[in-house]
This record gives sequence, C-alpha cells and structure tokens, in this order.
Amino acid sequence: MAVLVVVLASIPLWFVLFESSQLSFEQWQQLWSSRLPELLWNTLSLAVLVAIGCFVLGVSAAWWIARHDFPGRQYAIWLMVLPLTIPTYVFAHIYTTLFEADGWIGIVWQYLFGSADTIPDIYNIFGVTMVLSLAGFSYVFLLAHSALSVSTQTLEEAAQIQGIRKAQVFWRINLPLLRPAIAAGLAVVVLHALSDFGAVSMLHFQTFTLSIYLQMSGRFDYQSAASLSLLLITLSLTFLVLERFFRARQRYYSCRQTRKHTLKPASPIKIAAIWFWLGLITLFSFALPLAWMLSWSWEAWTQDLINQAFWGYAFNSLSLAAMSATIATVIALPIALYNNRQRSKFSNTLIQVSSVGFVLPGPVVALGILTFIIAVFPIVYGGIFALLLALIIRFLPLAVQSQDAAMQQLTPSIEQAGRILGATPLENLRRVIIPMIRGGLASAWVLVFIDALKELPATLILRPTGFDTLPVRIWIEASEEMLELAAPAALMLVVGTLPVLWILMKNGNRKH
Repeated sequence: MAVLVVVLASIPLWFVLFESSQLSFEQWQQLWSSRLPELLWNTLSLAVLVAIGCFVLGVSAAWWIARHDFPGRQYAIWLMVLPLTIPTYVFAHIYTTLFEADGWIGIVWQYLFGSADTIPDIYNIFGVTMVLSLAGFSYVFLLAHSALSVSTQTLEEAAQIQGIRKAQVFWRINLPLLRPAIAAGLAVVVLHALSDFGAVSMLHFQTFTLSIYLQMSGRFDYQSAASLSLLLITLSLTFLVLERFFRARQRYYSCRQTRKHTLKPASPIKIAAIWFWLGLITLFSFALPLAWMLSWSWEAWTQDLINQAFWGYAFNSLSLAAMSATIATVIALPIALYNNRQRSKFSNTLIQVSSVGFVLPGPVVALGILTFIIAVFPIVYGGIFALLLALIIRFLPLAVQSQDAAMQQLTPSIEQAGRILGATPLENLRRVIIPMIRGGLASAWVLVFIDALKELPATLILRPTGFDTLPVRIWIEASEEMLELAAPAALMLVVGTLPVLWILMKNGNRKH
C-alpha cells in the first residue's frame, strides 16, 4: 500500500524528469553559468533563515504554554495556531501596504523616528524571511506543543536528582526528546520556504520557485522550468535525507507509566514576560493582518460588494480542502507505519519520494498532473478530479510527517502487548495504534486542510471552468489593487479554518 501511494505521489516527478531530459548539455551549462549560483544562494539562505525564525518562535511559545499555568493559557494556544489560516501571499500583500509611508506601520515609524526615508524595505530576503516565519512558525509550535504535552516528569526529576540545574534540563533532556517533533515541523517549514510562490512573487525575491513560474508563464519554456524543478527536488530531498540520517538510529519514546507533567503556576513577573512575548508574536503574525482584513472587508460590506458569487467561492474552497485532507490523511498512514515498523533504506526512500509533490512549485505539480491525465485518463480532463489529485499529492508530506512524528513516540511494547493478548495486526492497528496517535492524525488532517484551503498556483491552472475558489479571487483582486474585494476572501479563509482549529483544541484538551 505504501508503494502504491508513493507511485501516485511521484507523478509530477516523471513529468519533470521527462521535460528536463530534453535539454542539451550546452543548455545545462548555460543555465548553470547564468542563473543557478544566484538561485541556489537565495533559496538556501531563505530556507535557513526561515527555519531559524520558526524554531525560535515555535519552540519558545510551545515551551511557555505547555509547561506553565497562567491566565488565558487556552486562548494563547489559539493565538499561536491562527496564523496558519493566512496564506503567504496575503501576508506579503498586507505587509507591503503596512510598510508604505501611509500604511499603519509606516505612520507609526514616522511618528517615532520622524522620517519616511528610514522605513524598512521588505523587498529583500529579510522581508521574505519575516513573512514566511510569521506564516509558518505554527507548524513547529503545533508539533512541539503536542510532544511537550504528553511527556512526563520522570526524566526531568531524575536529571535534577543527578545534579543538573533546571536551566540545563531543557537543553539536555527536553530538547533531545523533542527532536522528532521539531524536526518534522522544521521539515515542513523548510519545504514551504523552498516551494513558496506567493510571498517571493509579491516581494520580488528571486528563488527557484519564482524563476520556474516565470519560465512557464512568461517564456513558455517548460524544459528550463522542469530543469530548475529537478534541481529544487534534489535540493529538498538532500535536506530530508540528511535530516533523517542524523536521527535514524535514535529512539525518542520514554516510559509513560508515571504521572503526566504538572503545570507550574507562573509568578506575576513570569506571567508578564510570557504575555509580552506571546503578545508580540500575536501582534505581527495575526492581529495586524486581521485588523487590515476587517478594515477593508467593512469597506466591501458598506459598498454591497459581497454577493452570492462570493459565497459560492467559499463553498468550493471548503469542500475541496476537506476532501483533500481526508484522503491525504488516510493514504499517508501506510507510509508512516511502514517506515516506523520496518526501518530500512527502502522505507526511507518511500518517505523521500512521497515528499516530491510538496517541494515542487504548484505550477509544476499542476502541469505534471495535467500531462498524466491527458495521456492516461482523458475522460476526467477538465473536471474536479485533476485539481483534487494535485492537492493530495502537493500536501501528502504534511500528513506523512505528522503521523511519522507521532509514531516515533509510540512505545513498541504497547503494540507487542496487544499482539500477545491475541489481537490481529489489523485489530491492533484499529484498537491500539490509531487511538494512541489520534493527535498526530488530527494534526495531519488539519495541516493538509489549511494548506489545501490556501493553495493558489495549482488551483489557477487545474480548476474547472467557472470553478473559482477564495485564493483565486484573492489573487485576481489583489493583483488589480482592489483591496476591498480581496480582503473579504482572505477573511473568509480565516473564518473557514476556525472549526478545524477547534478539532486541534479539543484533541489538546483531551490530552490534559
């Protein structure tokens, strides 16, 4: 089953391999000498900076919330997750307007420093890093918070008995045990950064993804676009292989026969410090974008611009994302289960190949699916099946990474006990494994749902005639600077995600 899923997920890869093989050796040389050094430097630098930013924001927030009892703690979890509802292209567009001389941040900056000339320029790598870090740190937070919430005090207390100071416990005990969750979260973040289209295009920062899109849309040079895509795949898979190599022989589960971790009541000074840090993150990752969307949505409402067609776009987006998330979560289970129970080079290869759709830019995935359908299943050409297949392949790695991280912390003796008591493999899966990793399954479904809801490039190419979604309308209206029409669609993405975030909250409360 895992092999069948991976074969399905690798469909865009075959398109990339075929098209890139059409380039001559001289064309490869010209491509390397003219563009590749800059693209490699820009893309790798961006991935590293975004990973650092998401690690700092996500792990620090997860630690404060998971290990301290303070007023508003449950609301803080919501605040750290809500940025996932905002697409990177919306983030980028909002911050380009906020940093203008007449924007909210620009006005405050001029009031504090007295000059419009000193307003920071975000049309560079640091601006893109800020946008992608604010948009993606929640992936690290979700997985780190989930891992911290289910751990016990046993190892920490044993370390302190052995003389380790409390300040060292985090670095020597907690952080190593969190490594699978953090690594899974950072893998998602880095793959997002490598394949992001919205933010880099809005901020005009040249990466592989933007160059691939320009080759396809501007020059219609599919061979060069496929060649750049092949290099991007190689870069991303190299990162995944190295990350798994360094933790391949390690295990991260611990005995859970003892009491769960007791939350520490925070002192007034610590409460102030916690909320200062969490409030600062919330201000830039959600509060300012939300205020901007509400302001312009009110303009659209007062001008009667929200009509029946708008609600049709919302229904299309929600139903498509729900179907994609459900199918992706189900078919990711065999891959994650096989990798954790039969660890080998082959199982690791399946994991890497299943990630191809996520590291490829959306347009390349869409063209790969389109080529496959025209050649094999022409009867479904022009329908919703092609778009649904593209979304499943595109975001399958989110489901695989979440389930893989959850299974790595599942103690093997619990499964063995079920088998000793007479459970068949399928019964053991249904009654033991799935209930114990339900948190990872819920996280997988929510992460795929949110990203499928926000997907833009593949939807632009593969959507059936007359089938528009909220991201498509946002892109069209924002490109024409019609903010009062783009804002309501962006706000609806936030509202449409709230029910699935409630699933995560309910799952987290059950763990406590």
